[in-house]
Amino acid sequence: MTPGHRSVPPGRAGRVWLRRRLRTARRGREQMDRRLRILLPLRRGLVAVVDQQRHDWSVACEEAATWLRRAAVLGGEDALDLARSGQRVEVEVAWVSSMGVTFPVEARVGRTGPEVERLWGNPALAPAAAAAWRMTQAAAALAVTEEALRRLDAEITLTRRRLRVLDQRWLPQLTGALTDLELVLEQTELEDGIRLRHGGATGTRRTPSGP
Repeated sequence: MTPGHRSVPPGRAGRVWLRRRLRTARRGREQMDRRLRILLPLRRGLVAVVDQQRHDWSVACEEAATWLRRAAVLGGEDALDLARSGQRVEVEVAWVSSMGVTFPVEARVGRTGPEVERLWGNPALAPAAAAAWRMTQAAAALAVTEEALRRLDAEITLTRRRLRVLDQRWLPQLTGALTDLELVLEQTELEDGIRLRHGGATGTRRTPSGP
């Protein structure tokens, strides 16, 4: 319900009510503005990082594909099957919170399980395996940064929307309602003062004395 409706108490109580909500709205605006001042530079830094990581991942993919083609040419598809590792790849993600936003900051990629002895059928298999591992690490790092950027973008968008509501709706409505009420109260106090002065003058009027 807007400040101009019946939710505003009448008289001086309404003035207190409006002033309190106006202070709350201004304080909320200051907090959201501060949040943007912190989140926006953080986002700019992530944009630069994600651009570099996309480049690194693309280069790693091309390198891995090149070595896999070489290995396939030298030893065929059977050689690639024999060179596969029996280990599992696990990704551990580290998270942080800033201004109420939780987002990932680092991906630690590791391998678990016993290492299976592999038969390197040709000299291209070992470089192909190393290139594939670098591609995996680059993909994990990129995924973490992209998710962090997505979460920051969502929070920045929400904060900007709330700021617009405050600036375009609630603050003008509260300010206008308080101004209108102040004028009404001032007029009422003026009229009460006039009535009191007139009443006092009538009450002290002296009657003429007899002969």
